[in-house]
Amino acid sequence: MAELHDLSALDLWRALQAGDTSPTEVTEHALDRAERLNAHLGAFVTVTADAARQRAADVESGRARTGRLWGLPLADKDLVNRAGVATGFGSRAFHGVVAAASDELVDVLDAAGAISIGKTATPEFGLAGYTEPLATGPVRNPWDATRGVGGSSGGAAAAVAARILPFAPGSDGGGSIRIPAAACGLVGIKPSRGLIPSASGVTSLGGLSVGGALARTVADSALLLDAMIGRENGRIPHHYALRAPDDDDGDLLGAAVRGEGRFQLGILTNTPFDDELDIVIDPAATAAVSEAASRYTDMGHGIEEFALEHDGRYGERFRALWHASAASLPVDGVQLTQLEPLTRHLVERGRAMSARELTAVLGALSEFERSVIRQFSRFDAVLTPTLALSPRPLGWFDADDPERNFRQQCEYEPFTSFVNVAGLPAITLPVGQTPDGLPMGVQLIGRPGEEATLFALGAQLERRIRWQSRAPG
Repeated sequence: MAELHDLSALDLWRALQAGDTSPTEVTEHALDRAERLNAHLGAFVTVTADAARQRAADVESGRARTGRLWGLPLADKDLVNRAGVATGFGSRAFHGVVAAASDELVDVLDAAGAISIGKTATPEFGLAGYTEPLATGPVRNPWDATRGVGGSSGGAAAAVAARILPFAPGSDGGGSIRIPAAACGLVGIKPSRGLIPSASGVTSLGGLSVGGALARTVADSALLLDAMIGRENGRIPHHYALRAPDDDDGDLLGAAVRGEGRFQLGILTNTPFDDELDIVIDPAATAAVSEAASRYTDMGHGIEEFALEHDGRYGERFRALWHASAASLPVDGVQLTQLEPLTRHLVERGRAMSARELTAVLGALSEFERSVIRQFSRFDAVLTPTLALSPRPLGWFDADDPERNFRQQCEYEPFTSFVNVAGLPAITLPVGQTPDGLPMGVQLIGRPGEEATLFALGAQLERRIRWQSRAPG
Protein backbone atom coordinates (compact mmCIF):
# COMPACT_ATOMS: atom_id res chain seq x y z
CA MET A 1 0.00 0.00 0.00
CA ALA A 2 1.16 3.60 -0.67
CA GLU A 3 2.23 5.84 2.20
CA LEU A 4 -0.82 6.75 4.27
CA HIS A 5 -0.41 10.45 3.56
CA ASP A 6 -0.42 9.85 -0.20
CA LEU A 7 -3.82 8.17 -0.10
CA SER A 8 -6.90 10.20 -0.87
CA ALA A 9 -9.37 10.52 2.00
CA LEU A 10 -11.72 8.13 0.21
CA ASP A 11 -9.00 5.52 -0.35
CA LEU A 12 -7.89 5.93 3.26
CA TRP A 13 -11.47 5.36 4.42
CA ARG A 14 -11.64 2.20 2.32
CA ALA A 15 -8.36 0.97 3.81
CA LEU A 16 -9.75 1.59 7.29
CA GLN A 17 -12.95 -0.27 6.47
CA ALA A 18 -10.96 -3.21 5.10
CA GLY A 19 -8.75 -3.35 8.19
CA ASP A 20 -5.59 -2.61 6.18
CA THR A 21 -4.86 0.15 8.67
CA SER A 22 -6.42 1.44 11.88
CA PRO A 23 -7.58 4.78 13.28
CA THR A 24 -4.66 4.69 15.71
CA GLU A 25 -2.11 4.09 12.95
CA VAL A 26 -3.61 6.80 10.75
CA THR A 27 -3.71 9.27 13.64
CA GLU A 28 -0.11 8.59 14.63
CA HIS A 29 0.97 9.09 11.04
CA ALA A 30 -0.78 12.47 10.85
CA LEU A 31 0.65 13.54 14.22
CA ASP A 32 4.15 12.54 13.11
CA ARG A 33 3.87 14.61 9.94
CA ALA A 34 2.49 17.56 11.88
CA GLU A 35 5.42 17.37 14.30
CA ARG A 36 7.96 17.28 11.48
CA LEU A 37 6.43 19.84 9.13
CA ASN A 38 4.48 22.34 11.21
CA ALA A 39 7.43 24.27 12.68
CA HIS A 40 8.27 25.38 9.15
CA LEU A 41 4.72 25.78 7.78
CA GLY A 42 2.80 27.20 10.74
CA ALA A 43 -0.35 25.41 9.61
CA PHE A 44 -1.40 24.44 13.16
CA VAL A 45 -1.67 26.77 16.12
CA THR A 46 -2.32 23.78 18.42
CA VAL A 47 -1.69 20.07 18.00
CA THR A 48 -3.74 18.07 20.50
CA ALA A 49 -1.73 14.87 20.32
CA ASP A 50 -2.91 13.25 23.55
CA ALA A 51 -6.56 14.00 22.88
CA ALA A 52 -6.23 12.73 19.30
CA ARG A 53 -4.69 9.45 20.47
CA GLN A 54 -7.45 8.93 23.01
CA ARG A 55 -10.09 9.76 20.43
CA ALA A 56 -8.52 7.29 17.96
CA ALA A 57 -8.59 4.56 20.59
CA ASP A 58 -12.24 5.30 21.35
CA VAL A 59 -13.17 5.28 17.66
CA GLU A 60 -11.24 2.07 17.10
CA SER A 61 -12.92 0.28 19.98
CA GLY A 62 -16.40 1.31 18.89
CA ARG A 63 -18.52 -1.29 17.17
CA ALA A 64 -19.92 0.88 14.39
CA ARG A 65 -17.70 1.64 11.42
CA THR A 66 -20.48 3.16 9.38
CA GLY A 67 -19.67 6.80 10.11
CA ARG A 68 -18.92 8.75 6.94
CA LEU A 69 -15.53 9.79 8.32
CA TRP A 70 -14.76 6.80 10.55
CA GLY A 71 -11.11 6.94 11.61
CA LEU A 72 -10.14 9.85 9.33
CA PRO A 73 -8.01 12.69 10.73
CA LEU A 74 -8.82 16.36 10.32
CA ALA A 75 -8.43 19.55 12.35
CA ASP A 76 -10.67 22.38 13.54
CA LYS A 77 -10.20 25.90 12.25
CA ASP A 78 -9.18 28.21 15.10
CA LEU A 79 -12.51 30.03 14.88
CA VAL A 80 -14.38 26.93 16.02
CA ASN A 81 -14.75 25.91 19.66
CA ARG A 82 -13.83 22.44 20.83
CA ALA A 83 -14.40 21.83 24.55
CA GLY A 84 -11.15 21.74 26.51
CA VAL A 85 -9.03 23.21 23.70
CA ALA A 86 -7.95 26.84 23.39
CA THR A 87 -9.73 28.89 20.73
CA GLY A 88 -7.53 31.85 19.90
CA PHE A 89 -9.44 33.27 16.91
CA GLY A 90 -6.04 34.19 15.50
CA SER A 91 -5.88 37.03 18.02
CA ARG A 92 -3.57 38.07 20.83
CA ALA A 93 -6.68 39.17 22.72
CA PHE A 94 -7.79 35.53 23.13
CA HIS A 95 -4.46 33.81 23.62
CA GLY A 96 -4.86 30.71 25.79
CA VAL A 97 -8.64 31.03 26.29
CA VAL A 98 -9.98 27.47 26.59
CA ALA A 99 -13.44 26.69 25.21
CA ALA A 100 -15.94 25.43 27.76
CA ALA A 101 -18.18 23.76 25.16
CA SER A 102 -17.94 22.60 21.57
CA ASP A 103 -19.63 24.25 18.63
CA GLU A 104 -22.29 22.22 16.85
CA LEU A 105 -20.07 21.57 13.80
CA VAL A 106 -17.51 19.85 16.03
CA ASP A 107 -20.21 17.56 17.38
CA VAL A 108 -21.40 16.75 13.85
CA LEU A 109 -17.88 15.81 12.69
CA ASP A 110 -17.28 13.76 15.82
CA ALA A 111 -20.54 11.91 15.26
CA ALA A 112 -19.31 11.06 11.76
CA GLY A 113 -16.27 9.32 13.30
CA ALA A 114 -13.58 11.91 12.50
CA ILE A 115 -10.50 12.43 14.68
CA SER A 116 -9.33 16.02 15.23
CA ILE A 117 -5.60 16.43 15.76
CA GLY A 118 -5.67 20.14 16.60
CA LYS A 119 -6.46 23.67 15.46
CA THR A 120 -5.48 25.23 12.12
CA ALA A 121 -4.31 28.81 11.80
CA THR A 122 -6.51 31.70 10.73
CA PRO A 123 -6.08 35.47 10.41
CA GLU A 124 -7.45 37.49 13.28
CA PHE A 125 -11.15 36.58 13.59
CA GLY A 126 -11.01 35.28 10.02
CA LEU A 127 -11.39 38.80 8.65
CA ALA A 128 -8.65 38.72 6.00
CA GLY A 129 -7.97 36.80 2.79
CA TYR A 130 -4.41 36.03 3.89
CA THR A 131 -3.11 34.19 6.96
CA GLU A 132 -0.29 36.12 8.63
CA PRO A 133 -1.60 36.82 12.15
CA LEU A 134 0.64 38.53 14.68
CA ALA A 135 -0.62 36.15 17.36
CA THR A 136 0.78 32.97 15.80
CA GLY A 137 2.88 34.04 12.83
CA PRO A 138 2.47 33.60 9.08
CA VAL A 139 1.47 30.35 7.42
CA ARG A 140 3.87 29.39 4.62
CA ASN A 141 2.78 27.92 1.33
CA PRO A 142 3.99 24.32 0.88
CA TRP A 143 4.64 25.06 -2.81
CA ASP A 144 6.93 28.01 -2.04
CA ALA A 145 7.80 28.99 1.52
CA THR A 146 8.21 32.66 0.55
CA ARG A 147 4.54 32.82 -0.45
CA GLY A 148 1.39 33.04 1.61
CA VAL A 149 -1.52 30.63 1.59
CA GLY A 150 -4.42 33.04 1.33
CA GLY A 151 -7.12 33.06 3.97
CA SER A 152 -8.93 32.79 6.11
CA SER A 153 -8.79 28.97 6.12
CA GLY A 154 -5.07 29.25 5.44
CA GLY A 155 -3.81 26.82 8.05
CA ALA A 156 -6.26 24.19 6.86
CA ALA A 157 -5.08 24.62 3.26
CA ALA A 158 -1.42 24.34 4.21
CA ALA A 159 -2.06 21.19 6.27
CA VAL A 160 -3.87 19.48 3.39
CA ALA A 161 -1.43 20.61 0.68
CA ALA A 162 1.51 19.36 2.78
CA ARG A 163 -0.31 16.03 3.16
CA ILE A 164 -0.52 16.22 6.91
CA LEU A 165 -4.29 15.84 6.62
CA PRO A 166 -6.33 14.23 3.83
CA PHE A 167 -8.89 17.04 4.05
CA ALA A 168 -10.02 19.77 6.43
CA PRO A 169 -13.15 21.77 7.24
CA GLY A 170 -13.07 25.51 6.77
CA SER A 171 -15.38 28.50 6.66
CA ASP A 172 -15.99 30.98 3.86
CA GLY A 173 -17.42 34.47 4.30
CA GLY A 174 -15.86 36.14 1.25
CA GLY A 175 -13.71 33.44 -0.28
CA SER A 176 -12.05 32.05 2.84
CA ILE A 177 -12.11 28.44 1.58
CA ARG A 178 -11.66 29.08 -2.14
CA ILE A 179 -8.80 31.58 -1.80
CA PRO A 180 -6.43 29.34 0.22
CA ALA A 181 -7.49 26.24 -1.71
CA ALA A 182 -6.54 27.95 -4.97
CA ALA A 183 -3.27 29.28 -3.53
CA CYS A 184 -2.31 25.80 -2.31
CA GLY A 185 -3.40 23.72 -5.31
CA LEU A 186 -6.49 22.19 -3.70
CA VAL A 187 -10.18 21.67 -4.31
CA GLY A 188 -12.30 23.93 -2.12
CA ILE A 189 -16.09 23.88 -1.88
CA LYS A 190 -18.24 26.72 -0.54
CA PRO A 191 -21.83 25.41 -0.35
CA SER A 192 -25.08 27.28 -0.79
CA ARG A 193 -26.28 29.39 2.09
CA GLY A 194 -28.28 27.13 4.39
CA LEU A 195 -27.01 23.74 3.19
CA ILE A 196 -24.99 22.89 6.32
CA PRO A 197 -27.24 23.34 9.36
CA SER A 198 -24.36 23.76 11.82
CA ALA A 199 -22.58 26.35 9.63
CA SER A 200 -25.37 27.65 7.44
CA GLY A 201 -24.59 31.34 7.10
CA VAL A 202 -28.22 32.13 7.84
CA THR A 203 -27.39 33.76 11.18
CA SER A 204 -24.30 35.69 10.00
CA LEU A 205 -24.58 39.33 8.98
CA GLY A 206 -25.57 39.44 5.34
CA GLY A 207 -25.71 35.63 5.27
CA LEU A 208 -22.06 35.51 4.21
CA SER A 209 -20.14 32.89 6.17
CA VAL A 210 -20.78 29.18 5.60
CA GLY A 211 -18.86 26.00 6.40
CA GLY A 212 -17.19 24.00 3.66
CA ALA A 213 -14.33 21.67 2.80
CA LEU A 214 -10.77 21.70 1.46
CA ALA A 215 -9.27 18.56 -0.08
CA ARG A 216 -6.92 17.27 -2.76
CA THR A 217 -9.66 15.65 -4.85
CA VAL A 218 -13.22 16.44 -5.80
CA ALA A 219 -14.53 13.21 -4.24
CA ASP A 220 -12.74 13.93 -0.96
CA SER A 221 -14.30 17.38 -0.74
CA ALA A 222 -17.73 15.84 -1.34
CA LEU A 223 -17.07 13.16 1.28
CA LEU A 224 -16.32 15.78 3.91
CA LEU A 225 -19.17 18.07 2.87
CA ASP A 226 -21.66 15.20 3.12
CA ALA A 227 -20.48 14.56 6.67
CA MET A 228 -20.69 18.25 7.59
CA ILE A 229 -24.32 18.33 6.46
CA GLY A 230 -25.14 15.74 9.10
CA ARG A 231 -27.93 13.97 7.26
CA GLU A 232 -30.37 11.72 9.10
CA ASN A 233 -31.51 8.72 7.03
CA GLY A 234 -30.07 10.35 3.92
CA ARG A 235 -31.81 13.70 4.41
CA ILE A 236 -31.06 17.04 6.03
CA PRO A 237 -32.80 17.03 9.43
CA HIS A 238 -36.17 18.68 8.77
CA HIS A 239 -36.26 20.35 12.16
CA TYR A 240 -33.73 22.86 10.82
CA ALA A 241 -36.41 24.05 8.36
CA LEU A 242 -33.79 24.75 5.70
CA ARG A 243 -35.38 22.41 3.16
CA ALA A 244 -38.78 20.81 2.88
CA PRO A 245 -38.97 17.64 5.03
CA ASP A 246 -39.76 15.42 2.03
CA ASP A 247 -36.80 16.66 -0.04
CA ASP A 248 -34.32 13.87 -0.76
CA ASP A 249 -31.03 15.72 -1.02
CA GLY A 250 -29.15 12.77 -2.47
CA ASP A 251 -25.51 12.09 -1.85
CA LEU A 252 -22.89 14.56 -3.04
CA LEU A 253 -20.13 11.95 -2.95
CA GLY A 254 -22.10 9.90 -5.48
CA ALA A 255 -22.26 12.89 -7.84
CA ALA A 256 -18.51 13.44 -7.43
CA VAL A 257 -17.63 9.81 -8.08
CA ARG A 258 -19.92 9.44 -11.08
CA GLY A 259 -19.02 12.77 -12.67
CA GLU A 260 -21.86 12.56 -15.17
CA GLY A 261 -23.80 15.05 -17.28
CA ARG A 262 -23.51 17.70 -19.97
CA PHE A 263 -24.09 21.29 -18.98
CA GLN A 264 -24.27 24.86 -20.22
CA LEU A 265 -21.42 26.98 -18.83
CA GLY A 266 -20.94 30.72 -18.79
CA ILE A 267 -17.52 32.38 -18.67
CA LEU A 268 -17.62 35.63 -16.69
CA THR A 269 -15.58 38.34 -18.41
CA ASN A 270 -15.65 41.00 -15.69
CA THR A 271 -15.83 41.43 -11.91
CA PRO A 272 -18.11 43.53 -9.67
CA PHE A 273 -15.06 45.63 -8.66
CA ASP A 274 -14.05 46.75 -12.16
CA ASP A 275 -15.60 50.23 -11.92
CA GLU A 276 -13.94 50.99 -8.57
CA LEU A 277 -10.55 49.27 -8.69
CA ASP A 278 -7.85 48.56 -11.23
CA ILE A 279 -8.32 44.80 -11.54
CA VAL A 280 -5.47 43.10 -13.43
CA ILE A 281 -5.76 39.40 -14.26
CA ASP A 282 -2.51 37.43 -14.26
CA PRO A 283 -1.94 35.67 -17.62
CA ALA A 284 -1.66 32.37 -15.70
CA ALA A 285 -5.17 32.91 -14.33
CA THR A 286 -6.51 33.58 -17.81
CA ALA A 287 -4.67 30.51 -19.12
CA ALA A 288 -6.24 28.32 -16.44
CA VAL A 289 -9.74 29.44 -17.42
CA SER A 290 -8.92 28.87 -21.10
CA GLU A 291 -7.64 25.39 -20.30
CA ALA A 292 -10.79 24.51 -18.37
CA ALA A 293 -13.05 25.94 -21.07
CA SER A 294 -11.20 24.00 -23.78
CA ARG A 295 -11.50 20.76 -21.85
CA TYR A 296 -15.19 21.30 -21.20
CA THR A 297 -15.82 22.10 -24.87
CA ASP A 298 -14.07 18.88 -25.85
CA MET A 299 -16.40 17.02 -23.47
CA GLY A 300 -19.48 18.43 -25.19
CA HIS A 301 -20.48 21.14 -22.72
CA GLY A 302 -21.85 24.43 -24.02
CA ILE A 303 -19.72 27.54 -23.43
CA GLU A 304 -20.76 31.21 -23.62
CA GLU A 305 -18.92 34.34 -22.50
CA PHE A 306 -20.92 37.05 -20.74
CA ALA A 307 -20.47 40.10 -18.50
CA LEU A 308 -22.18 40.71 -15.17
CA GLU A 309 -24.38 43.81 -15.21
CA HIS A 310 -24.18 45.89 -12.03
CA ASP A 311 -24.35 49.52 -10.90
CA GLY A 312 -20.63 49.90 -10.10
CA ARG A 313 -21.09 50.28 -6.33
CA TYR A 314 -20.61 46.71 -5.17
CA GLY A 315 -17.15 47.37 -3.71
CA GLU A 316 -18.15 50.23 -1.43
CA ARG A 317 -21.15 48.26 -0.16
CA PHE A 318 -19.20 45.09 0.49
CA ARG A 319 -16.57 47.13 2.34
CA ALA A 320 -19.30 48.63 4.54
CA LEU A 321 -20.63 45.14 5.30
CA TRP A 322 -17.07 44.00 6.09
CA HIS A 323 -16.83 46.85 8.60
CA ALA A 324 -20.21 46.05 10.10
CA SER A 325 -19.36 42.36 10.48
CA ALA A 326 -16.54 43.31 12.86
CA ALA A 327 -18.71 45.50 15.06
CA SER A 328 -20.01 42.62 17.17
CA LEU A 329 -16.64 41.02 17.90
CA PRO A 330 -16.38 40.29 21.66
CA VAL A 331 -13.60 42.82 22.28
CA ASP A 332 -13.80 45.89 24.49
CA GLY A 333 -11.57 48.01 26.68
CA VAL A 334 -7.97 46.84 26.88
CA GLN A 335 -8.67 44.05 24.38
CA LEU A 336 -9.08 46.67 21.65
CA THR A 337 -5.44 47.66 22.11
CA GLN A 338 -4.39 44.04 21.52
CA LEU A 339 -6.00 43.90 18.08
CA GLU A 340 -4.03 44.19 14.87
CA PRO A 341 -4.38 47.58 13.09
CA LEU A 342 -6.65 46.17 10.38
CA THR A 343 -9.01 44.49 12.86
CA ARG A 344 -9.15 47.52 15.13
CA HIS A 345 -9.99 49.72 12.13
CA LEU A 346 -12.79 47.36 11.11
CA VAL A 347 -14.24 47.27 14.63
CA GLU A 348 -14.14 51.05 15.00
CA ARG A 349 -15.66 51.72 11.58
CA GLY A 350 -18.31 49.07 12.10
CA ARG A 351 -19.36 50.41 15.49
CA ALA A 352 -19.57 53.93 14.10
CA MET A 353 -22.04 52.86 11.42
CA SER A 354 -25.65 53.84 12.01
CA ALA A 355 -28.55 51.43 11.78
CA ARG A 356 -29.86 53.48 8.85
CA GLU A 357 -26.59 53.10 6.96
CA LEU A 358 -26.41 49.37 7.61
CA THR A 359 -30.02 48.86 6.53
CA ALA A 360 -29.33 50.67 3.26
CA VAL A 361 -26.24 48.55 2.58
CA LEU A 362 -28.06 45.29 3.32
CA GLY A 363 -30.95 46.31 1.11
CA ALA A 364 -28.67 47.19 -1.81
CA LEU A 365 -26.73 43.94 -1.49
CA SER A 366 -29.99 41.99 -1.34
CA GLU A 367 -30.94 43.57 -4.68
CA PHE A 368 -27.50 42.67 -6.00
CA GLU A 369 -28.01 39.07 -4.86
CA ARG A 370 -31.25 38.75 -6.79
CA SER A 371 -29.66 40.32 -9.85
CA VAL A 372 -26.72 37.89 -9.82
CA ILE A 373 -28.98 34.86 -9.44
CA ARG A 374 -31.20 36.11 -12.26
CA GLN A 375 -28.27 36.77 -14.63
CA PHE A 376 -26.63 33.42 -13.83
CA SER A 377 -29.89 31.46 -14.17
CA ARG A 378 -29.42 30.54 -17.82
CA PHE A 379 -26.24 28.62 -16.97
CA ASP A 380 -25.72 25.41 -15.03
CA ALA A 381 -22.42 26.88 -13.79
CA VAL A 382 -20.34 30.01 -14.32
CA LEU A 383 -16.56 29.80 -14.80
CA THR A 384 -14.07 32.40 -13.50
CA PRO A 385 -10.50 32.50 -12.26
CA THR A 386 -10.50 31.87 -8.52
CA LEU A 387 -7.77 34.45 -7.93
CA ALA A 388 -6.71 37.29 -10.20
CA LEU A 389 -3.08 36.96 -9.12
CA SER A 390 -0.66 34.21 -8.18
CA PRO A 391 -0.11 33.41 -4.47
CA ARG A 392 1.19 36.60 -2.88
CA PRO A 393 4.60 36.92 -1.23
CA LEU A 394 4.53 36.95 2.57
CA GLY A 395 4.23 40.52 3.78
CA TRP A 396 2.67 41.76 0.51
CA PHE A 397 -0.56 42.96 2.14
CA ASP A 398 -0.20 46.33 3.90
CA ALA A 399 -0.93 45.59 7.56
CA ASP A 400 -0.78 49.26 8.64
CA ASP A 401 -3.02 50.94 6.03
CA PRO A 402 -6.51 49.39 6.23
CA GLU A 403 -7.87 51.16 3.15
CA ARG A 404 -4.95 50.06 0.98
CA ASN A 405 -5.23 46.59 2.52
CA PHE A 406 -8.87 46.35 1.40
CA ARG A 407 -7.93 47.37 -2.14
CA GLN A 408 -5.13 44.80 -2.22
CA GLN A 409 -7.42 42.01 -1.07
CA CYS A 410 -10.07 42.89 -3.65
CA GLU A 411 -7.44 43.07 -6.41
CA TYR A 412 -6.15 39.63 -5.40
CA GLU A 413 -9.55 37.95 -5.04
CA PRO A 414 -12.19 39.93 -7.02
CA PHE A 415 -14.20 36.84 -7.99
CA THR A 416 -15.03 35.37 -4.58
CA SER A 417 -16.90 37.70 -2.21
CA PHE A 418 -19.89 38.40 -4.48
CA VAL A 419 -20.65 34.66 -4.47
CA ASN A 420 -21.13 34.85 -0.69
CA VAL A 421 -23.38 37.89 -1.05
CA ALA A 422 -25.47 35.93 -3.55
CA GLY A 423 -25.53 32.83 -1.32
CA LEU A 424 -24.50 30.60 -4.22
CA PRO A 425 -22.37 27.43 -4.15
CA ALA A 426 -18.89 27.58 -5.69
CA ILE A 427 -15.96 25.21 -6.08
CA THR A 428 -12.33 25.99 -6.88
CA LEU A 429 -10.36 23.48 -8.94
CA PRO A 430 -6.53 23.45 -9.22
CA VAL A 431 -6.41 23.44 -13.01
CA GLY A 432 -3.25 25.38 -13.81
CA GLN A 433 0.18 26.43 -12.65
CA THR A 434 2.23 29.58 -13.15
CA PRO A 435 5.55 29.43 -15.05
CA ASP A 436 7.20 29.18 -11.60
CA GLY A 437 5.10 26.13 -10.71
CA LEU A 438 2.68 27.86 -8.32
CA PRO A 439 -0.95 26.69 -8.28
CA MET A 440 -3.58 28.58 -10.24
CA GLY A 441 -7.22 27.63 -9.83
CA VAL A 442 -10.52 28.21 -11.57
CA GLN A 443 -13.88 28.71 -9.89
CA LEU A 444 -17.23 27.23 -10.89
CA ILE A 445 -20.28 29.00 -9.45
CA GLY A 446 -23.51 27.03 -9.37
CA ARG A 447 -27.21 27.64 -9.04
CA PRO A 448 -28.71 27.68 -5.52
CA GLY A 449 -28.58 24.17 -4.05
CA GLU A 450 -26.82 22.69 -7.10
CA GLU A 451 -23.62 21.45 -5.44
CA ALA A 452 -24.03 18.10 -7.21
CA THR A 453 -23.56 19.81 -10.59
CA LEU A 454 -20.34 21.44 -9.39
CA PHE A 455 -18.99 18.11 -8.13
CA ALA A 456 -19.89 16.41 -11.41
CA LEU A 457 -18.14 19.10 -13.44
CA GLY A 458 -15.15 19.04 -11.11
CA ALA A 459 -14.81 15.27 -11.37
CA GLN A 460 -14.92 15.39 -15.16
CA LEU A 461 -12.09 17.94 -15.27
CA GLU A 462 -10.09 16.10 -12.62
CA ARG A 463 -10.10 12.89 -14.68
CA ARG A 464 -8.47 14.68 -17.58
CA ILE A 465 -5.99 16.95 -15.80
CA ARG A 466 -5.08 14.60 -12.91
CA TRP A 467 -4.09 17.40 -10.54
CA GLN A 468 -4.34 15.00 -7.59
CA SER A 469 -0.97 13.57 -8.61
CA ARG A 470 0.74 16.94 -8.12
CA ALA A 471 2.50 17.56 -4.82
CA PRO A 472 4.71 20.34 -3.45
CA GLY A 473 8.42 19.63 -3.89
